[in-house]
Amino acid sequence: MNRKDLTRLKTWFNGYVSGYYTDDSEYNYPLRLKKNHTKRVCENIIMLGKAMGLSDYDLILVETMALFHDVGRFEQYARYGTFSDIASENHAKLSLRQMATHGVLSENTKDEKRLITKAIAYHNVAALPGVKDEKELFYMRLLRDADKLDIWKVVIDYYDERDNFQSSAIELNLPDDPVWSPRILEAVINKKIARMEDLKTLNDFKLLQISWVFDLNFPPSFKAVENRKYLYQIEATLPQSPDIADAVAIAHSYVKSHL
Repeated sequence: MNRKDLTRLKTWFNGYVSGYYTDDSEYNYPLRLKKNHTKRVCENIIMLGKAMGLSDYDLILVETMALFHDVGRFEQYARYGTFSDIASENHAKLSLRQMATHGVLSENTKDEKRLITKAIAYHNVAALPGVKDEKELFYMRLLRDADKLDIWKVVIDYYDERDNFQSSAIELNLPDDPVWSPRILEAVINKKIARMEDLKTLNDFKLLQISWVFDLNFPPSFKAVENRKYLYQIEATLPQSPDIADAVAIAHSYVKSHL
């Protein structure tokens, strides 16, 4: 791959996404969020890659992974009206299916296709499976970190504006009740990622987002979380409770220990 290839793929991506827009601005809102999310994940993965000294070729490769990691989201929303994989289908698999249908990687080498598709396939799993290929594992971890760094920004921006605009697609149709689930809180306390299957309220979703720090992989990722104050901003939207404060303190400590 070279810069010319990447430019061609970006042009295709922009045209593909535009095909999903309608005249309804409310309908388009989540789609624009996902497009902007993709742009920032690309920026994040380049930032992380440069911090770790990746070559220009590798930077092109990882940006391609970031560019297409959520391309299935647009078809998911058009078909199901939600971004909830549980209520629809796995968006990573849908992304790969859309890429195959449109021959997106037809000009890439076999090795490039393998690395790109493997990273996309596992970017949204709760935990990575046993992967023996260190190169595959590195790219999987890098994409997962870059993705999380922007999802935090997306949800924080949304929480800041929630009084003016609410989106069931972003909130996964979870009720905004002033409670939280013991299983979700227990996961944070035990330094584990909370499970989507255990979500019952919007507060659970916020705690799950905090638990993502336990799946970060690289020092520059932890540095970004701390510098951007992501955990502090999500914590500010949660109920004031000693139990929640204690759990979030564990997440703060975990981040600081990995800087």
